[in-house]
Amino acid sequence: MVRLPKAFAIAALAAVVAAIGVWSIAGAQSQTYKFEAVSEEIPVGERVRIEVRLHDPSGKPVPAGDIDIVSTRLDMGPDGMAMMDTPLKPVPADAPDVIVFETKIVMAGRWALTIEAEIDGVPAPVKGIVIYTAVEKKADATPATPAAGERKIRYYRNPMGLPDISPVPKKDSMGMDYIPVYEDDFAGPAGTVRVGLEKMQRAGVRTAPVERRDLVRAVRGAGTVMADEARVALVTARFDGFVERLDVRTTGGTVTAGEPLLTAWIESDELLRKQADYLSALSRGGSDVERAAKNLRLFGISSAVIAEMARTRAPARVVTFDAPLGGTVIEKPSLDGMRFSAGDTLFKIADLSALWVMVEIAEQDLAFVRPGQTARLSMPAMPGDTREAIVDFVYPDIGMATRSGRVRLVVPNADGRLKLGHFVSVEIDTLVGGGPALAVPVASVIDDGTRQVVFVARGNGLFEPRDVRLGARAGADVEIREGLAAGEEIVTSGIFLIDAESNLQTALSAFTAEPVAP
Repeated sequence: MVRLPKAFAIAALAAVVAAIGVWSIAGAQSQTYKFEAVSEEIPVGERVRIEVRLHDPSGKPVPAGDIDIVSTRLDMGPDGMAMMDTPLKPVPADAPDVIVFETKIVMAGRWALTIEAEIDGVPAPVKGIVIYTAVEKKADATPATPAAGERKIRYYRNPMGLPDISPVPKKDSMGMDYIPVYEDDFAGPAGTVRVGLEKMQRAGVRTAPVERRDLVRAVRGAGTVMADEARVALVTARFDGFVERLDVRTTGGTVTAGEPLLTAWIESDELLRKQADYLSALSRGGSDVERAAKNLRLFGISSAVIAEMARTRAPARVVTFDAPLGGTVIEKPSLDGMRFSAGDTLFKIADLSALWVMVEIAEQDLAFVRPGQTARLSMPAMPGDTREAIVDFVYPDIGMATRSGRVRLVVPNADGRLKLGHFVSVEIDTLVGGGPALAVPVASVIDDGTRQVVFVARGNGLFEPRDVRLGARAGADVEIREGLAAGEEIVTSGIFLIDAESNLQTALSAFTAEPVAP
């Protein structure tokens, strides 16, 4: 055991006693100050004024100019919901001894204002908790209706939504009035509810008419650019020979229809015999001339070469291969001096002024795609450049591995910027169904997996839940096949408020076997 010197122990004890004394005095001073509400009852709504006054030990109000607010918090802690808080904004007061804040009160109940402040001349901060009771206005509980006495009250319900009803007016444990429920609130199927105008405005409740309109569904896919098969031509040898001279020497070159591609030396004995047969027929005359000329054309000998043979009466040992169409040389196996055989490809030419885009479309979307529809193309290789294409053909097979189908698009490429092999993102606006259909926004439908419900606005704040049968979905809209008629008003925004009120009304109805007189 360590023993301290007696003098040191006495000094330490004196310091502790002194500190405790100072703290006690400061604490006592701060404890004698008290925060009080100017009015303990506040409304529910926007820009609610929270007024508080600080009294000194003698009970006199402390001027607001002598008070420096350190911290504030307003929450529903008294009702066990401390996590539900709301921000406070200081605003000017009407009186010099009142501190005023402005806030938004979202629901009825007890709210606690925790406040800490420093006061001129007081060494320790002053803390306090002030309780306010938020009360809904009558307009929130009952809608704007005809004059009092014209509606029959069925019962009164708990203002906090608890399953408690009363046949006569009463207050809950917080002093809040029970809300009257009228007979005409039940003028409809189970779950029909009436909501006050002010509450609808705060919750952002909006309605819209049910309409018949075209449902457009955006079908998306991805594909690649390729040459149009109808715009591709092969230059193929029909006899054996040698490339004597190339007129188009590079792949990627542009040619026009009829432009010379290469000059070839004829090595084929069979073709030489056909030429001899043609020259012999010329000397004899008659129908054999056309027959022999036709045989030469089967070997790819042009009419110009045949005419030259008829003029010179000599066989042709050199022939020229011309471009069958204008476009771009995409393959050129030919080289100077190369020997080729019958059937060899010498050139491949494609007209790239219009291209195909081969797109993969998901199986479930394929049924909506039809020839003639317009597609929008975007290319990662050309950011910001979008183009339009036309659906040309939907292939009849489905990929077993990808569960997708192929769709062929035709896209103009006059500027030549699209390249073969480009990756393309595709979006096709497809019409759902055979024509206009009854449709509502998807957000207006409450779907629990087994039941789909919309709320029909019947006027004067009355809303009726209606079961519907849904059809195809198109973007933000969904087709309604049963349950609604064109022109009916449905809730499109703030639907969860209406649903909560409807569920509450249905639950409370279970507590009333028969109407209760007021």
